[in-house]
Amino acid sequence: MQDFSAYQAFATEKLGNTFTNPELLVTAFTHRSYVNEHRKTAKEHNERLEFLGDAVLELVVTEHLYGKYNDPEGILTNWRSALVRTESISAAANTHGFEPLLRLSRGEKRGTIRARAQILANAYEAVVGALYLDQGYDAAKRFIETSLLVTFDEILKTGSWMDPKSHLQEIVQSKDGFTPQYKVLEEEGPDHEKTFTVGVYVDGELKGQGVGPSKQAGQVAAAEAALKHYQN
Repeated sequence: MQDFSAYQAFATEKLGNTFTNPELLVTAFTHRSYVNEHRKTAKEHNERLEFLGDAVLELVVTEHLYGKYNDPEGILTNWRSALVRTESISAAANTHGFEPLLRLSRGEKRGTIRARAQILANAYEAVVGALYLDQGYDAAKRFIETSLLVTFDEILKTGSWMDPKSHLQEIVQSKDGFTPQYKVLEEEGPDHEKTFTVGVYVDGELKGQGVGPSKQAGQVAAAEAALKHYQN
């Protein structure tokens, strides 16, 4: 018989209530790799719950922004994107103690930081889906409000809702009166697997550089590095 105690304790502490069907919550934390490695004992992974939770999450965030702000559609869309992106929801999952409850294969446990962030984000959406099925829309909404929407003021304050290049341009033009210029500093690798090192310059001075699999990705990485320079 499966031990649900750790998951029910999590539900009580972080979600506000125990689950009528605790298997739903366990499934929300179960990665596909775990099922592949434990075929005899693991029934289902969390991808279907993630699919459902993604829709609930987007509706709750959209409803919140529409009801609270009178800004144009384009601004609201950018704000919503900032709230539901992988970085935002994986951070919320991490803050709320998801990590110890994840059921992963041995290989996934040794994965990269970026891969783990994606797994946490997927688990967050799956938990939202599980909450919706077990306790209804209002319970899922309360969890999203207390775990994710509370971070929105900081997103607005830092300007992180803008893409890095737009954010950098706004800051540079405000502080220095110039427009950032990007330059490819180095190309490496064969044509099918190139990496580009890109520098971003303000009035001829290098402010940041980044590496990416395309020139555009390199520019975004360089802009992110330059933003840290300006924020410091």
